[in-house]
Formats: sequence, structure tokens, C-alpha cells
Amino acid sequence: MKRTKYFVLGAAIIGAVVLSVGFGPPVDTDFFFKINKGIDIFGRVYKEISLNYVDEVDPEKFMQAGIKGMLGTLDPYTVFIDKEDGDEVEMLTNGRYGGIGVTIGARDGSVQVISVMDGHAAQRAGIIPGDKIIEIDGTKVADKNSNEVRSYMRGEPGTEVKILIQREGENKPILFVVVREDIRVKNVTYAEFIGNGIAYVRLERFSRKAGDELRQSLKELKLKGEIKGLVLDLRGNPGGLLDAAVDVVSKFVTKGNLIVSTKGRRPESEKQYNSVEEPLLPDVPLIVLVNRSSASASEIVAGAIQDLDRGIVVGTRSFGKGLVQTIVPLNYGAQLKVTTARYYIPSGRSIQEIDYMHKDRNGVFATVPDSLKRAFKTKGGRTVYEYGGITPDSSVTETDPGPMVRELFRKSLFFRFANTYFSARKTAEFTGVNESVMKEFRKYLDDQKFDYKEESDGKVNELRQIAERSHYSKEVLADLDLLSAALEKEKNRGFDRYRNHIERELNIEMMARVKGEAGRIAASLKGDSQLDVALALLKNGKANPHKIKG
Repeated sequence: MKRTKYFVLGAAIIGAVVLSVGFGPPVDTDFFFKINKGIDIFGRVYKEISLNYVDEVDPEKFMQAGIKGMLGTLDPYTVFIDKEDGDEVEMLTNGRYGGIGVTIGARDGSVQVISVMDGHAAQRAGIIPGDKIIEIDGTKVADKNSNEVRSYMRGEPGTEVKILIQREGENKPILFVVVREDIRVKNVTYAEFIGNGIAYVRLERFSRKAGDELRQSLKELKLKGEIKGLVLDLRGNPGGLLDAAVDVVSKFVTKGNLIVSTKGRRPESEKQYNSVEEPLLPDVPLIVLVNRSSASASEIVAGAIQDLDRGIVVGTRSFGKGLVQTIVPLNYGAQLKVTTARYYIPSGRSIQEIDYMHKDRNGVFATVPDSLKRAFKTKGGRTVYEYGGITPDSSVTETDPGPMVRELFRKSLFFRFANTYFSARKTAEFTGVNESVMKEFRKYLDDQKFDYKEESDGKVNELRQIAERSHYSKEVLADLDLLSAALEKEKNRGFDRYRNHIERELNIEMMARVKGEAGRIAASLKGDSQLDVALALLKNGKANPHKIKG
């Protein structure tokens, strides 16, 4: 059920009410007849196949395949969640799970520790990023995927888990015995002043405590100094609870303001959510950063701030998910996450991008063309449009690091170099990437025989083949050879051409080893083009929605 797990962890807004009974609008007798008829036929087919098919069928997997098939005709957020995936729902809603506090992922054909949470069991035990996981409680994990390995690590707080790892620079595997604990995942992962009175807060998810964490972060920042401007970073935030989004917006807008409303087929799905508290920062200039990975609850926050003219949105257009999900408990510990409503931000517009109930002749889901999108007005009279996510007030395209840097990421070479570098050194000695580190990294790439493809690779050969078929002169062919040689020479200068991007990404990975996730985020803010624009707007007094034409 890879699809189920993906969407449980992905962009989702879960309503505050959890239904424990059936759902749907009032229906007539014919509709009930169709439902009962469908149940009867489905049950008969399921039973006949399970009992009489020529090969033995696993009844549980067969049933899940049937459920998956039915739900596959709807939107991707309506999913069946079996008992084994219940902890993912707990993490999404309450931001907590039983585990040791590590992030793992596939690297170089093995499952490795990507990051370690500060102050939790794994860090106290001495597990570090780059550790390759060999066994968990005696079970070899070489043929397991990351999700399976993650499930082995999680469990009831207070229970032990034995993890055998291979560490670079160590001849023999190391056995760690770690006691699982209650892991609370942070919503606010970084909050600090980054300029003259300008505060920066990164909000990475919307579990139940998101508003409380934001309140605490803002109070702590106030103790450090006067907040003259604030950047709220929602980039890469896939969303979470609708109530949490309302709570976050309430920290900035006047009490009583409508933040979001919902409407579905049932009358009780029609709700309005207003700010119910006095804001912590009612007048401080505010900028919200978004990108294509900002979805769901993130879009409620960005959209409400935009529609209420409380601040401005900077970045790229957001994902466009305007659907509300509700968790319905089922028998045997299973759950159903079902889309029950659409949400509408203060201007009255929906930001849903895709119409999942309609496809074109090629099987592609329908979207509303720009020419048919209705215009709405913000509180101050600016024009905004429905559908297709939140369009920033100031659009800033994310910087493309180039094909060489993308290939370095794909092959995990920043990560692997950090493993090698720190296996022979103490992290406390590292203060940042300098010329010496860059030279060492370049030598490391040479030793790894690193290569990559430029966009021009192969294009000259294609052009030469066309020239030969078209009987071009020898002079033209010779010029193409010269061009090919010149492009190859330029490719060999890739390290120098992409140096700034390489140095930035390498520094982010290295500082993560020295100062954890806070170090990674702090390093990533340097050279961030979207953040630079936001800072410029705040410093120049232009972070005012009333000065934006629309």
C-alpha cells in the first residue's frame, strides 16, 4: 500500500471533527437500492474469487486491492489506512510517534541515517548521519525499503530496539541498544533574527501544536529584541490540520476575522472558522514564503494573509489543494481518510487546482483555464483569482543550481563526502566550507570518477548527423567538431562554473553534521534568492499589500 502511505504523509487537511458513523447527503430509495446492490455484488465476487480461484488468494490483500481500486476513481487524498499505518496518522495529527528520533533514507543501495533529532534517544546513543543500517532486532534489512525499516524502528515508548550499523571508518559493525521514546515532531523548526529586527520562522507542518509552537517562538524572539518585520517560511510545507492553520493565522490578524470556510454535500460540513484571539503581531510587516510544495493548510495561511491584506506572499505559485479530509474509524483498527468538503479562503475563492472527477480524452485530470477563473477581491480591494493555488504578490523563481549540482544530489555525493570528511575529524573543528574543503571535495569527485551530462551533451552529435544526411560541406562538419571540443572543454570547467552553488549545498550538508537541523536551515538561508527578495521588501518598507496594484 505504497500509495496509501504516501498520501498519509503528504499534503492533507484533516477536519477537526472525526466521524464515527456513515456519511453522505439525504438520499432517495433508488440511491439506497444501488448501494445495497453494489455491496451484494462486490461481496459475492470477493467470496467467489477467494474460495474458488485456481490459485490461492490472500483474502486480506485481495480485499485491500478492491478498496484501492474503488478509491482510485476518486481524489488521491481519499485513502484506506490499515492498522499498521495508524502511527502515521498519529504523527500527522498530533506530531508524535514512538521511535528513536532519526530520519532514514535510501543511499548507495542501503538504508542510511539521514539526520538525527536533537536531544532524542538516537542522538544520546551516539547514532550519527551516514550510519548504514544492517540489522534491526536481528532482522537483516538489506532487501527492505525505507518504509519497512522505519516500521521496525518504531514501537511503544519504553521498549528496546537493537540496531546494528556500519559506520565509515570503522572496521566492524557497531551494535546500538536504544530505548524507544515518545518523539514529538516539531512544527516550527527554526526561529531566529536574520537581519536588523527582521525575524525568520520556518513552519514545516501543521500538526495540532503548530499554533502553540509559533506563539512560543514569537514570544522568545520578542525577548531577544523588537520584531520590526517577520518572514514566515511555508515552502515545502505539505499541510496538516485545518484547525492548526486557523490557529497560525490568528497570531497575525484581528480577532473576529473570517479565516476559512468549508462546504460539502452534508449541511454540517458548512462551517466558518474565525480568529478567536488577539494577535501577537497585529501590525508588524509580514511576508509569507511559498512554493509549489506549499499545500493545503499552508495555502490556507498564505491565502488568508493575502485576502485579508495582512501581509504579502513571495515565491512561486503554491500547489493548489483546496480539499478537506475527515478520518473515519473502521473495524479492526483500520481507518478511512475521505474528502468531505472544499475550503474557501476569506475572499470566497477556492484554490483547488485539479478537478479529480473529470478527465480529458487522454485520461488527464481537468483544470480550469485562466480565462475561466473568476476574479475576487481582497479586503483592501485588490483583485485575486480562484483555483490553481495561491499566486504570490511578488513572484520569485527558485534558482536552478544547474545539471552538475542536480547530479551531485542524485548520487548523494554531498552526503557521502560529509560522511568521509567527518569520519576522520571532530565536527567541533568545522566552522564552514573554505577553500581547503572545496579542494578536498573536488579531489573526492575525481576519485569517485564523477561525471554528469550538460544540456548540450549529444546535441552537437544530433546536429552533425543532420548535417551529414543533408550533405553539408566539410567546413561545416569541421566547425561542428570544433564546437563539440569547445563544449567538452567548458564541461570540464563545471566545478568552477557551478562553484557558488556547489559551495552553498556542500556547506548546508556539512553544517547539518555540526549543528543539526538548525545548522542545516541556517546555512540554507545564505544565497536564498526568494528570502533575499523578502528581506529587501521588508528593509525598504515595501512589504505593504496596500501598495500592490491588483
